[in-house]
Amino acid sequence: MVLLMLTQAGCLALEYLPQAAAGQNDLRRRALDIDHLVSEGRVDGRMRKLLAQVSRIKAFGERHGLAPTSNYTKYVRVDRSAAVWVVSASAPLGFRSRSWSFPLVGSFTYLGWFKRDEADRFGAKLAREGLDVDVRGAGAYSTAGYFEDPIVSTMIAPGSLGLGELADTVLHEMTHSTIFVKHQSTLNESVAMFVGSGLATVYLEETLGPDAAETRTHAKYEQQGEERGRKMKEAYDALTALYASNEPDSEKLSEKAAIVTHLHDEIHFRRAINNATLIQYRTYHSGLEELGELLSACDHDWPRFIRTVKRLENARFEHAQDSDVAGIIGPLIRAGCGRP
Repeated sequence: MVLLMLTQAGCLALEYLPQAAAGQNDLRRRALDIDHLVSEGRVDGRMRKLLAQVSRIKAFGERHGLAPTSNYTKYVRVDRSAAVWVVSASAPLGFRSRSWSFPLVGSFTYLGWFKRDEADRFGAKLAREGLDVDVRGAGAYSTAGYFEDPIVSTMIAPGSLGLGELADTVLHEMTHSTIFVKHQSTLNESVAMFVGSGLATVYLEETLGPDAAETRTHAKYEQQGEERGRKMKEAYDALTALYASNEPDSEKLSEKAAIVTHLHDEIHFRRAINNATLIQYRTYHSGLEELGELLSACDHDWPRFIRTVKRLENARFEHAQDSDVAGIIGPLIRAGCGRP
């Protein structure tokens, strides 16, 4: 597959795909069977308890409509802060993402790099083109079913947040293996975000109960994320209006700097904020209200919901990388979710 993509995707493939293949192979080579790790006590007590939950989370996901997957039967410890570093880019005075296309798998508005220095070099090259660039660490990643993905140590959050985040991540990535619409990154990620978060909450409540520390911690974390998202959306909307105005570019850049600086200070963000940062947030958090309405139309039956969204794999889209998830989901809501 990699050789085919190298011959068809041009210069970017020569830079990007070899590192992706090498990174994936490194994880595959060092991965250890989770069942053996748990039964033989080869990891500490907390990690053993969390890893023991993985097969249960997968079974839970399957009962709620997600496709069975051979992923997450192995575990890899990595001595770095992230599994991959994700690079995205946008025009500086408009929310227009740079996208990259590959044969077989379609186009993406972000690329994941296994080494931070390579991600930084790629980001610097994009910045020299005059683009806003965002480089962020990601604890988890998915090959969308093309390879067997392991649990990586960076997926494990500290304290009582650990189980909720592990469940969210596994269910999120299982969603990618269940539903994948080519050339529609925002739809794919927002659906996976909605399903992963929603089902993780159900899993914790059913497994531990609504009053368990892990359940309450997960709920608080989600609430904080929603509040942060509300403020990011306000900045996104303000910048959208600014970019559409008739002000000269110099004024737009000055006002943009004030808006993103205020946002950065307000939400205590750990890295600089620019258009690429805000687009990436929108990539994962678009149409969530409409997805909630669709779930309600499906009588909160997750398998029905997932079957309904999966129909979009065969839909025709006027534009690649359509960010209007609400508009895409709307017809499914009006159709009443389909038959039980």
